[in-house]
Amino acid sequence: MKYLAEMTFPEVEAAAKDAVAILPVGAIEAHGPHLPLLTDVIIARGMSAAGARVMESRGVAQVLIAPPLQLTSAAFAAGFAGTLSLTPATVTAILVDAVLSLHRSGFSRIVLANAHLDPAHTASLHEGVRVCRETHGVALTFPDITRKPWALRLTAEFKSGACHAGQFETSIVMAERPDLVRESIRATLEPNPASLSQAIREGKKTFEEAGGPAAYFGFPQGASADEGRETLATLGTILADALEGEGG
Repeated sequence: MKYLAEMTFPEVEAAAKDAVAILPVGAIEAHGPHLPLLTDVIIARGMSAAGARVMESRGVAQVLIAPPLQLTSAAFAAGFAGTLSLTPATVTAILVDAVLSLHRSGFSRIVLANAHLDPAHTASLHEGVRVCRETHGVALTFPDITRKPWALRLTAEFKSGACHAGQFETSIVMAERPDLVRESIRATLEPNPASLSQAIREGKKTFEEAGGPAAYFGFPQGASADEGRETLATLGTILADALEGEGG
């Protein structure tokens, strides 16, 4: 496993033909008062590294992790300071351009590791995948963890829909970047069992409307680094299985 941006261009050129490129995708948006705006990017990077380890253990010659895409649609969190949000069409265009750049560099196998679940964002990714495949003939693997069968592998809180900056995401940040968790605040946060996914189905458009006035849903007090490591291992296996065409 290597990080593409740390390599020289001759090194990438030599590796690309037999390598898989993983493109992490996250967001800069509010994640409660206890997690950094960078949370989704941290998760996407951790998911990518875990996926790379599984892929290489299964015989992939080499996996290169691209720099994360971290500016995207984040309208649900737009009311909170620091959130950066782009229009969906812009997100699709950025994704397509990034994937085509990887393809021009010689990568024939490219996998998206997405950790941002805003519905406008995921729709933009699916549109980008369609354009890459149908317009440009570029194969692109995208296991959308909000959908079956992938979602069924994840934690009970995740499946409940009450999982933004809750136990699921907080656990992963505790495993990857414990220095960025405001632990004294996390320990005081009351559970918020409101299902964000249900609110989306009901037509709600913001965290506030969905019942998350502090930009978190779920049970951050229940988070642990051990759960975070287990979840990252599952996310990594999802990436590897998707690359092999398993599970959908």
